[in-house]
Amino acid sequence: MTDLAILYEHPAWFAPLFAALDRHGINYRAFTPDLAWDPADPVPPAPVVLNRIAMSSFLRAGDGSGGEHPIFFATALFDHWARSGARIINDAAVLAIDSSKARQLSLIASLGLAIPATRVVHRPSDVAMTAEAIGFPLVVKANIGGSGAGITRFDNMAELRYAIGAGELQTSVDGVLLVQDYVPARDGTITRIETLDRRFLYAIDVAGGGAFDLCPADACVGDSGISMRAVKPAAELVEAAERIATAVGLDVGGIEVMVDDRDGVPRFYDINALSNFVAKPLDVLGYDPHDRLVEYLVRKIEEARG
Repeated sequence: MTDLAILYEHPAWFAPLFAALDRHGINYRAFTPDLAWDPADPVPPAPVVLNRIAMSSFLRAGDGSGGEHPIFFATALFDHWARSGARIINDAAVLAIDSSKARQLSLIASLGLAIPATRVVHRPSDVAMTAEAIGFPLVVKANIGGSGAGITRFDNMAELRYAIGAGELQTSVDGVLLVQDYVPARDGTITRIETLDRRFLYAIDVAGGGAFDLCPADACVGDSGISMRAVKPAAELVEAAERIATAVGLDVGGIEVMVDDRDGVPRFYDINALSNFVAKPLDVLGYDPHDRLVEYLVRKIEEARG
């Protein structure tokens, strides 16, 4: 039987992971969610399954309408495989948090950590009224919107009302929107703290010249203008990221935080269960974190074997 199954959807993002698995001689099967599954089938594809479904998958769905994304399909499938006895790395519960910025912010705030001021709505008609409680500038975010998708900044009520009236307001595939304070990040930089097995792995500062898409992986960077460097965050930020990862049950993933330039408060705002890891890791970090991930997967395979 295959030791490891990987469910993924992006055609290029996981080449470094597959290369690391090959280097370590792991017996694995990687497949995309172009399948139909039987809820009465009690046999999972492998004793360990790695979830690599991206929230931005709706951007790559068929005709671009978002109707073919696998997010909810995969959530049910991971739940089924777990019930069948497989150990799911970033399981259905993690994917459910990954696919809801509103749930992420609620969880982070419940830990006593600062977040950007936010209101959650499910109707575009509620956005303008809610904006008055937030103030300008603000951003309207799609609840599901990886790679910076579904985020628009508004500097005044006139801009916002025009977008609402013209039907140009961002939408989310689940119908939920976030109205959020636009936080001026100190030095235009956010910090992404990567965790593995709920523990700190590495951190990078990422700057993108005001862009909302700050994906740091090889398949994202290209000519995007994103810059990144390895950093050692303050101990309290590392501890906070580990607390978040533990509360989520996050096996591998990144926690994003920015320092509010107005008051110096670190504000956590994103939990990303899809870690592609940093581009050119040997140059940025001095090692390839995919090897650490594979070592973790080997331990989980050995545990599953008993």
